[in-house]
Amino acid sequence: MASRPCLYAFLLLLAFQSTMIKVNTVSLPPPECRQEVASTKEKFEFLLNFLILKIELFLRSSIDRGINDISPGLVQGPAPIGAAVANLDNATRKIIEEFGLASIGHLRAIVNTTLLNAPIPMPQLDISPQAYNIFLTLILNDTKKSNPPYNPYANTNSFLFAAVFASSFLNQYYAGIMPSIIGSDERQLLSAIAFYEGGVFGALRAELNARVNLTVPPFNFTVGNLTNLTAQLANQLGGCGVKDEGLIVPLQLGAENRTTSNVVPGDVNSLAYARSAREIMRIAYTTGNASRPGGLFPRGLNGALPRRIRTLKLS
Repeated sequence: MASRPCLYAFLLLLAFQSTMIKVNTVSLPPPECRQEVASTKEKFEFLLNFLILKIELFLRSSIDRGINDISPGLVQGPAPIGAAVANLDNATRKIIEEFGLASIGHLRAIVNTTLLNAPIPMPQLDISPQAYNIFLTLILNDTKKSNPPYNPYANTNSFLFAAVFASSFLNQYYAGIMPSIIGSDERQLLSAIAFYEGGVFGALRAELNARVNLTVPPFNFTVGNLTNLTAQLANQLGGCGVKDEGLIVPLQLGAENRTTSNVVPGDVNSLAYARSAREIMRIAYTTGNASRPGGLFPRGLNGALPRRIRTLKLS
């Protein structure tokens, strides 16, 4: 018969193993929500798609210029579909122009630091009112196109939603890949860009929050209502729980359960939400399927990781 000390040691070992199994089971997200296995180069390739989306949207809407108009030869590829100068107030126009110009520097820094070369291939973007109207049609659960249609270029309130959407893709992908980037120069670069993008995201959400009770012409719902609806849609398409939130949340979802204000969304500890590449593709494509392009990227994303996801039909 085993001695009492040996029996205690055995029971402690069983308890420890049981606890570790439980912790591992709880901490691991389902396979469709985990970060993809990819090289550092492939992760930078992926984020370039969304950096280019943000720059082209911001610069063409504010000053009617594209990336190569500012930095010739930096990118190469088709012009975006449906770009237009937005009807913005002067203060917002200057902010949007600034954020677009700054991100050109980020593109250049990525080329200078990583194994990627210029000209960077541009994906085919569709930033037309018709493409953005797909989101609103889904939000309103319409079987037809939204009527009246949503036009992000019509006014400042409408445009800020498109701007926040573009910034959130980058913000959440940076948060997801940062721990896995290999190379000190690459990690330092990503951290510097991510910190800047976090500031952009917060500033744009603050602009929306200043208008939280105003309507979004030509609709009768408020900015606050629409942020909640767009967050619900993003979570639905992403398929991995609540990672987007509106400007006003129930008290139990606010910081420390003490506020309904939610300018900068975060989890239970107010940590930034992270999304995998497939989650972001499901949302940007508007299809809920990472291997079925559409929405803002009608021909899909550039890079080895998106190609692998399409080839393997990983939804």
